[in-house]
Amino acid sequence: MSRRGFLCGSAAVATGLAAIGPAEARPVPAGEGSLPEILAEAAQLAPLETVIVARKGEVVAERAYDGHSLTAPTNIKSASKAVVSALVGIAVDRGLLQGVDQRVAPILRSDVPGGADPRIEKITIGHLLSMQAGLRPTSGPNYGRWIASRNWVRAVLEQPFEDDPGGRMLYSTGSTHLLSAILTKVSGRSTLALARDWFAPVADFAIGGWQRDPQGIYLGGNEMAMSPRSLLAFGEVYRTGGLAADGTRIMSRAWIDRSWTARTNSRYTGDGYGYGWFLREIDGLEIRYAWGYGGQMLYIVPGLDLTVAVTSDDSPRPTTIADRDNLHNLFARIVAAVR
Repeated sequence: MSRRGFLCGSAAVATGLAAIGPAEARPVPAGEGSLPEILAEAAQLAPLETVIVARKGEVVAERAYDGHSLTAPTNIKSASKAVVSALVGIAVDRGLLQGVDQRVAPILRSDVPGGADPRIEKITIGHLLSMQAGLRPTSGPNYGRWIASRNWVRAVLEQPFEDDPGGRMLYSTGSTHLLSAILTKVSGRSTLALARDWFAPVADFAIGGWQRDPQGIYLGGNEMAMSPRSLLAFGEVYRTGGLAADGTRIMSRAWIDRSWTARTNSRYTGDGYGYGWFLREIDGLEIRYAWGYGGQMLYIVPGLDLTVAVTSDDSPRPTTIADRDNLHNLFARIVAAVR
């Protein structure tokens, strides 16, 4: 894979929510500039590895830094939560799942602990997608203990409640992992097999390495390898309303609209959160983005027909929040140049 150590078990690496530390990386200077000039100046952002900018499906600017590749698989970390959300949407479209209001416990009954809090029966598919399950998160300081358990699905369902289902956003990779387990249960196939089948018509889409739990279930929402070009290709399906480049429908536009409707807000950024996607505005434009630890970003601006894929070093460091903000600044400049 690469120097970044793909299957790192560090809790800080996994969550995308590390503590804010002193900013060491400098933001890209604000101001005018062409896309090539902006990407050239972005080289000063030390963690940055690749950027691809596409308009109406055509790449208009791209750059790989310090010997990194636009085509080699890399760990997209929690940006993969958007991929899991897409698979859930397709499963709903195909009738494998009833919809976002379907209760989770009956599907995962064998792993629901005896004597569980009655609220566990109220958790729905939608709650898992929007991080509103109410269970104590398995991300952050709890991540290492969670992935050291013998049964990751059961360990998530054993967490105590910190809020009612449908309450505040509690960011947890465990919630997305339950979705991977649910997809596996209802389809009888692995989540990786579903992704490769359902996205087969999408040129350049590919998933390389992907970690599995002790029961063989692919980790929902983390430790997934995709190349920058593959990440861009995935984003293009959303930008086009669910279509591959050849016109094949991959998912319904209705699912994309649902995914891009704010259900809650991140307490870390204030940005809205839908189904695996963060939502914000820049200069009046609606921005949708998937975010993975260290700066794995997929930005979509429907109003500009713009898709931008970014990958970065994912090694543990205290500046990851500042690095993310620097990428937001870089993206804002790209938007201004496209406009």
